[in-house]
Amino acid sequence: MPAQNLPLCTAFVGHQRVVAGSYADVCEKLSHLGLATGSFLVFDDATGTQVDYPWPAGYAPEQPAQEDTDPEPPVSLSVGRPKLGVVAREVTLLPRHWQWLGQQRGGASAALRRLVDEARTDHASRDQIRQAKDASYRFMSAIGGDLPGFEAASRALFAGDAATFSSKIAQWPTDVQTYLAWLSRNAFPA
Repeated sequence: MPAQNLPLCTAFVGHQRVVAGSYADVCEKLSHLGLATGSFLVFDDATGTQVDYPWPAGYAPEQPAQEDTDPEPPVSLSVGRPKLGVVAREVTLLPRHWQWLGQQRGGASAALRRLVDEARTDHASRDQIRQAKDASYRFMSAIGGDLPGFEAASRALFAGDAATFSSKIAQWPTDVQTYLAWLSRNAFPA
């Protein structure tokens, strides 16, 4: 797998960033630092979620979504078209929705795929903003919930007020500010 597709994480001791990189690199570097378990926090760089460390045996963080890059999808014995990457799952709709879907070209499945693709395209910017806000909030709640201006910064983050957000975190520790600024880089519309 190319390095740019590896899940990344960042570790903090208190409010100081001590190591960042792939999960394997961070694990190795943390083990060499000789820190007691529980004396640091590790965050997933894509989601801002705090992850438990040490990782359980065989733990592998969720890999980023890949679009049609796998030459051969895993073969399963489930319904659908596994060689095409089609996965069958239950969808519950009202009768009027099924009726409308049944009238669409290609049938219900094709219509649903088109609707999902259109929604992904139409809402990509809004989804990116929401994901950045969520990741930022997860991180700041875990590491900075007791920092001055936390509540005002949170309100500004979700209100989309970049200036107030920046001013409220301006007195926070530098490493926390820097990482939070990076996580929230897509949280505020241009």
